[in-house]
Amino acid sequence: MADLSQEEWTAQLSKDENAFILDVRTEDEVGDGYIPKAKHIDIYLGQGFIDELQKLDKTKNYYVYCRSGNRSGQACAIMNSIGFENTSNLEGGFMNWEGEVAE
Repeated sequence: MADLSQEEWTAQLSKDENAFILDVRTEDEVGDGYIPKAKHIDIYLGQGFIDELQKLDKTKNYYVYCRSGNRSGQACAIMNSIGFENTSNLEGGFMNWEGEVAE
């Protein structure tokens, strides 16, 4: 897992043809907007979160975010423990996001 600043995260994401954006916030938080093309899986689903992760392609490069960067760091650790090799956590999370936002 890599902890990336917003600048590093967006720079890597923009040139990564194997990228997958994962939003691990709650439904309510997603209502505040989200990063375009992100797939939402709430980390608070517990085993359901892991079950949903298991359906994803482990060969992708995952760019993971939450509201502040804490839960996404936990999500990256969980993902690494079940076989995902390339995960990047957005430091500061969505609340510091200055890029494009979808609603």
